[in-house]
Amino acid sequence: MKRVGVVGLGDMGSGLAKNLIKKGFQVTGLDLAPARVEAFCAMGGKPAANVEEVGQNADAVFVMVMNGNQAKAVILGESGLVSHMPKGGAIIITATIKPSEAKEIGAALEGSGISLIDSPVSGGFPGAQGGTLTMMAAGQPSILDEFKPVMDAVSKTIHRVGENAGDGQVMKSCLQTLIGSIFGATFEAAALAAKAGVKGQALYDVFSTSGAGCGVANTALEYIIDRKFEGTGSGIGTMHKDLTIALNMAEEIGVPLFMASTAMQIFHQGKSKYPEGDNWACTRVMEEINGAELHR
Repeated sequence: MKRVGVVGLGDMGSGLAKNLIKKGFQVTGLDLAPARVEAFCAMGGKPAANVEEVGQNADAVFVMVMNGNQAKAVILGESGLVSHMPKGGAIIITATIKPSEAKEIGAALEGSGISLIDSPVSGGFPGAQGGTLTMMAAGQPSILDEFKPVMDAVSKTIHRVGENAGDGQVMKSCLQTLIGSIFGATFEAAALAAKAGVKGQALYDVFSTSGAGCGVANTALEYIIDRKFEGTGSGIGTMHKDLTIALNMAEEIGVPLFMASTAMQIFHQGKSKYPEGDNWACTRVMEEINGAELHR
């Protein structure tokens, strides 16, 4: 079996590591937070002191960091993965970054003997921890074939969305415009119901059994009516970042995004008021304006 590395052991990366270990892979992990490393070791993972050590002990490395600058530092930095992984290895970017950043990384890896799989994921914290993520994988077919067992260990569905670096990130941006818009509409509907005196459970029952019911809306509404605005594994900063990437891409290629732009403002107000909150905290801002809360 291939040796695997994971850089970034937060809500998402810890799930990747857990499921890789569960499937029998030797996993080397790195994170700046000691508590995360301690939890990783308790799973049976091997801790690394730095990125260099991860690269030396892995044939495939998942990069699950927060942004493109971090991804570039981990992969291309002075002690980055590209300088220390064995030839024939692959770097799998599961972080959501700008398509242009993925293209930059892909171009820098050309001729290095290290392949890039650009594969952002969807499924959030539950998907990562449960090993049921959806992967939007872009890479050369032979590389995707070779490293499929590694990716299968952390996912339920792998979509091959292209062969070039950046193709995966483009697909993720398209997806996030839809998810962000659904979230924004759900938050507004919840605020409207609260002000009108509708019970949260009744609203959930109707929404979840109607044509509008879907995993995104149902999950959001459940957290809202149960008043769980932190610690659900869906930090508001992540969606804020993802919508920023999508809107920037749309601006670059000249595509107007009306719904996603509105959703972005909803997330911007939520992040401004509750920077440590989860996505659903956006509803709290609306409730405070309206003077009514939605409870189960």
